[in-house]
Amino acid sequence: MDDTVPCVSFIGIVDFSQEARWLYMTPSVSDLLGYEPHELRGQPSIELVHPDEMARVRKLHYDTIRQDKAACLVYIRMKHKDPHKGYVLCGVSRTIVHNVTVGSVSFANSGSKALHNASTAQEITVISPTPELEFRRWHDPSPMPPMPIPESLRRSFDGLDGDSSPPPKSDEDSFTYEPLPSQSFRTAFILDRFSVHCTILYCSNNLLITANTIEKRSFFDFVAKQDEATLRTWIDTVKGWGVNERGQPSDGGFGFGKFKLLVEGRDHIAGDNRPPEPTPARQRHSSNYLSHTRVRQSRSNGRGHGSAVLPSRTASSPEGEALIVDAIFSAHSDGLVVILRRGTQS
Repeated sequence: MDDTVPCVSFIGIVDFSQEARWLYMTPSVSDLLGYEPHELRGQPSIELVHPDEMARVRKLHYDTIRQDKAACLVYIRMKHKDPHKGYVLCGVSRTIVHNVTVGSVSFANSGSKALHNASTAQEITVISPTPELEFRRWHDPSPMPPMPIPESLRRSFDGLDGDSSPPPKSDEDSFTYEPLPSQSFRTAFILDRFSVHCTILYCSNNLLITANTIEKRSFFDFVAKQDEATLRTWIDTVKGWGVNERGQPSDGGFGFGKFKLLVEGRDHIAGDNRPPEPTPARQRHSSNYLSHTRVRQSRSNGRGHGSAVLPSRTASSPEGEALIVDAIFSAHSDGLVVILRRGTQS
């Protein structure tokens, strides 16, 4: 483990282009990779990947979108701004959220945290040649490599076909694709992990609720009263996972649950007559940028590519219109990510 690299994680959002351009990242990117958010916004995230891994990562980005994947984890090397630090081994999580990819980038090491993160992911890919991160799970294919050919036999085989030309380029080396359409009806929220109210800093689209009404409101305003205590417990648990070996807020794998989402929300926090919690200074810039991003996206994402039709919702309850949702929770150095999709009554 490199003690010069902080054990932190940042939240990142990229588009569906083959360059996977950065749309947003939280300020902890500067702690991990040395860049300020404004230096990367709009730039290809693929350009930060180690050249030996770039083609595979581009293909993985495409496959993740086409297969509409969620809660996946890949280990790759990413370039630090300081050339003396070279490339940093990172764990990158990713979930497709309608027309963007939402995830995180964290420092990767082979300790217990890495094992926990891997055990909660739906899929693990190790692209960097890092033996200590060769995770194994039940039902995985056999990891035993083919028996190497002895050198004495290799020399005799080399002259059999008389063809010494190099192997053809793999399809991954020149892989390109046209822009891809929007995928499943998921919505991503970024929450303030340092607030007891889990204030909403960002909502990716208006597929489930009206995005323009939620900025700076408590996430629990949109949770049915009967589910609030359970949801608070889930979030506290995920926050507890998201602490690194130094006691710093970091990543902590994925948590999964189901609850009833209130479409219009309720005002139980406001009714307590408590003053709003101040936003930590570090988060003010990111919150402002997110609010502008949210306004632009909420006008188009919910109806992108002419294919989005709002799913039917449950009948109105005393708390207002509600629907059952499946949720993926994850904690990171400067925020919580909650990704929702319409669920079914269990």
